[in-house]
Amino acid sequence: MSPRTPRRVRRPGPKPARPALRDVLALGAVGLRARRARAALSALGIAIGIATMVAVIGVSHSSTSDLMARLDRLGTNLLTVEAGEERDGTPVKLPKSAVAMVERIGPVQQATATGHVDARIRRSDLVPEERAPGVTAQAARTDLLAALNAEMARGTWLNSANERLPVTVLGSVAARRLGVTAPGEKIRMGDEYVVVVGILAPVELVPTLDRVALVGFPAARTYFGFDGHPTMIFERSPDATVEDVRAVLARTVSPGAEHGVKVSRPSDALAAKAATDEGLTALMLGLGAVALLVGAVGVANTMIVSVLERRREIGLRRALGATRNAIRIQFLTESLLLSAVGGAAGAAIGSAATLGFARFQGWTAVIPPWSLAGGVGATLLVGALAGLYPAVRASRLHPTVALNAM
Repeated sequence: MSPRTPRRVRRPGPKPARPALRDVLALGAVGLRARRARAALSALGIAIGIATMVAVIGVSHSSTSDLMARLDRLGTNLLTVEAGEERDGTPVKLPKSAVAMVERIGPVQQATATGHVDARIRRSDLVPEERAPGVTAQAARTDLLAALNAEMARGTWLNSANERLPVTVLGSVAARRLGVTAPGEKIRMGDEYVVVVGILAPVELVPTLDRVALVGFPAARTYFGFDGHPTMIFERSPDATVEDVRAVLARTVSPGAEHGVKVSRPSDALAAKAATDEGLTALMLGLGAVALLVGAVGVANTMIVSVLERRREIGLRRALGATRNAIRIQFLTESLLLSAVGGAAGAAIGSAATLGFARFQGWTAVIPPWSLAGGVGATLLVGALAGLYPAVRASRLHPTVALNAM
């Protein structure tokens, strides 16, 4: 028997060296530098989407922060009691002692009131009654300004020295409608001329007071036949007791006729506005996501065209020993860089837009760090998804086919 021929053992060749991260980034940037106009337009789509999302989040948080600051300043512990109608349509009259009755509720810290005055407001006798400017008259207690945390824009508030005189304080809208710009001017209230002693700044918690002319309770009884019954009561109590006080207010001010009394919390309107802003923010974020998706499609299209144009380059690299994995990494890196450039530009544009809009509105700009981090993360995800198919397609090109491509 012939001796057996020894079997030749194949030894695995050396594994291809992994390129350094710096080399991978440099190689991925080659395609972008060679086609700068196309890369800029593709990155623009990503930038628009990220800028929209960052700006929407920033403006929303700035608005909410300003609203919460206003609520803290104005207080959320104000309740109002308004006279309405009974179930049969009969108007409800709050007792003259309603404010004193409310003050007897244990947690109540402040209570005041206004009352309707039946007097038509005009600038002068020369203005026909049928062309009245839509300003109503109300009697007010001297402690109303402090209870509402309201401020005077010009002039002085009603006080113990003038509450019995024919003088008035106008709301901001009322003053504008009447053409009154400074204290000292006179307006016609019913059959009497009254002197404007002050103009209120806008009352954020009770905006209905912006459209009224306020006179003191004693003056309203003396000059305009006011019956002394309040039509709206304002009450403040500690935040922890607001709901408890709210539960007993109607029965306290109108025993037996509480169904004709409306109790409300003015700060709820501002809180509802914050909720509305959140809904609008979600809608705008959706539009930003659509813009980002369009940008991703643009990046994918750019990468596919790049693969088709660079088949000879791919074939040459494969012939020189580049592996499929190296080709995939090259084009995937190119897609990630393209998206990252767009994302960085979008984050900068969105931040600048937020700062500019907040400054214009007089807000403190708030740009959550997570919105910037989320924007960068979204661009990298978009870049990976948009570049995956072109990268795989490039890696599957056979060297001979790629080199023979025109």
